[in-house]
Amino acid sequence: MTSFDDREKAYEKKFAHDAELKFKASARRNKLLGVWAAEKMGLTGDEVEKYAKSVVLADLEEPGDEDVFRKISGDFGDAGVDQSEHQIRRTMDELMDKAVGQVEGERD
Repeated sequence: MTSFDDREKAYEKKFAHDAELKFKASARRNKLLGVWAAEKMGLTGDEVEKYAKSVVLADLEEPGDEDVFRKISGDFGDAGVDQSEHQIRRTMDELMDKAVGQVEGERD
């Protein structure tokens, strides 16, 4: 039974580790997305960092990415920025790939 228990503990540890990496990558992506969106809206200086933080916090409203998408899309609409749903979602995907690479690079 010891080897079974060891495998179970190892699986639980890997699951927890993977969940932590996913959370970190998602937060990193949201910050990168916030910077991208802020620049599209013409924000500068401290406004960029403040806006990026607001995007990270928006992700805590509900599970998944829809809360972040709604924030970016709504803010673009308010600011008169012309970005399609497809463009925003594509950027979200691209920045997630970049964020995963950055987070995985930090583990080494």
